[in-house]
Amino acid sequence: MTAVTSAAQSQDLRDIKLKSATDNSEFRLKKERGKFVALHFLLKTECPFCIKHTRDYFTKAKTLPKVKQIFIKPDSELEIQAWSKKLSSPDQAEFPIYRDPDATLAKLFKIPDGYRFHGQIVHYPATILIGPDGKEVYRYVGKSNTDRLSFEQLVAKVNEFSKSKK
Repeated sequence: MTAVTSAAQSQDLRDIKLKSATDNSEFRLKKERGKFVALHFLLKTECPFCIKHTRDYFTKAKTLPKVKQIFIKPDSELEIQAWSKKLSSPDQAEFPIYRDPDATLAKLFKIPDGYRFHGQIVHYPATILIGPDGKEVYRYVGKSNTDRLSFEQLVAKVNEFSKSKK
């Protein structure tokens, strides 16, 4: 497991904008102030672990309403649409898959790349937790396509940061 806590990070991310590849929605970080936002950076390419990870979060996310879950892939819109059909989750309609063209947002967050997967060089899978004030409070960068922040680990981190704000 690779975990890096960056609670002291002072960068204000202002207004991140992402367009969905699976519906007509747009995510804007500015509109989510006051709640936690979990940015899930999924791998480019077909990844069965991305599907498993995303489906698991879809199923459990309702138990953590104070966290907005955002799933991000750097693939083309058509690739994301085809990939999302494999999720086959009844909760899928509540969670658009957002597109990060050319991994621009992954680069902004300095998520390392150089991971070889399915004949491509991709960014490592990661989850970035943004606090209610719009600043990054925690990050988890996996070492491989199977190394992900579990839902239960995310819950523990949100609870930890919620208590520290009181």
